[in-house]
Amino acid sequence: MTSTDGLRLHPFRGLRYAPDRVSSLTAVTSPPYDVVVRPDGVRHLETADPYNIVRLILPQAQDPETRHRQAAETLRRWRAEGVLAPDDRPALYVYEQSKDGLLQRGLIGALELDGPVLPHEDVIPEVVEDRAALMREAAANFEPLLLSYVGQGDGAGATGVIERALRTPPLIALTTEDGFAHRLWAVTDPAELAAVDDDLAIRHALIADGHHRWATYQRLRDEHPGGGAVNPWATGLVLLVDSARHPLQVRAIHRVLPHLPLDAALAGVGDAFRVRPVEGPLDAALATLDETPGNALLLSSGPERFCLLDRPDAALLDRTIRHDRPAAWRGLDATVLHSALLDEVWRIRDHSSEISYLHNPGDTVEQAAKHGGTAVLMRPVPEQTVRQLALAGVTMPRKSTSFGPKPATGLVLRVLDDSA
Repeated sequence: MTSTDGLRLHPFRGLRYAPDRVSSLTAVTSPPYDVVVRPDGVRHLETADPYNIVRLILPQAQDPETRHRQAAETLRRWRAEGVLAPDDRPALYVYEQSKDGLLQRGLIGALELDGPVLPHEDVIPEVVEDRAALMREAAANFEPLLLSYVGQGDGAGATGVIERALRTPPLIALTTEDGFAHRLWAVTDPAELAAVDDDLAIRHALIADGHHRWATYQRLRDEHPGGGAVNPWATGLVLLVDSARHPLQVRAIHRVLPHLPLDAALAGVGDAFRVRPVEGPLDAALATLDETPGNALLLSSGPERFCLLDRPDAALLDRTIRHDRPAAWRGLDATVLHSALLDEVWRIRDHSSEISYLHNPGDTVEQAAKHGGTAVLMRPVPEQTVRQLALAGVTMPRKSTSFGPKPATGLVLRVLDDSA
């Protein structure tokens, strides 16, 4: 079987924090770069420990070139000082996250980029360029993507390897600020690695989180051709989770339209949707959104004001939504939002200066109030729908879903200049 028939996950020499060189392993971790969106979040992490990983994934400087060079120099300095040290042998890493009854386990490794990996969202070119410039300068993968695959759902194959590793002491055990407990093990036994290889060779994966980093990996691979799987640029750092064994959570990603006040947004809608005021607070308003049949969106200008948009005009949808896509895609709330409202009614470009994407609904409402704009709160899309569309080769509107729990950043890094 060739590498393109199924997934090929390679062991690598993980680069990890030396516990005796930092205040705590908890203090040097971070959420993924695209979750740490606010400057105060970056400052909080920077002050948690001088060596917090945020200084690598979101370096702070006036211009991009300086930021990327600064991250690369910081990485080299931390390695030279022994703050970050490589493991002795290449390994696949078993990674466990748990909180309040939620349990997710998977394997972290270097995945071949020409295997069957299904994206379900488009990407923003400027974000890919920024991530590519950072990884190119640092020659490193700082944080794993989250990919899901459907395994047998039992204790065989890769799942068996994971569960046997749990019987040994972990390399890392910590709890992050969000209450999640994290544990990490290294798998180096050739027989166990072969069992993983055999199992994944008949699987395909869905990108659950990390479309921009996946597109970045592909761009950098194209810039560094040759060498096959031996070429470190032909693989990328991922976390693979068997969703038959550990179903992922799927949450919505919300929008902030900073330059569109809510009153102007509602005036623009006119009769294109039914518009109703909704009682707060936020949790109650979101519950109303969840209970509404058909397409629905929740708009807000702040914690005191919410409006529900539903029952879109059929003629508007027929005129604005593409007819060459499956019905499941045409009926997505995000499709209706982007095709009918943003493109046609409000005439807002899908650009970082015009739309911000946030994972937390409270932060979304807060940012809308801060800018005098409009928050657009969304409902999640079931994983089955996402996978169905991805298998059909259909991408969803950008930032339609948030799969989780997302892997913490800073537990294990991968450098490309001495990868095994």
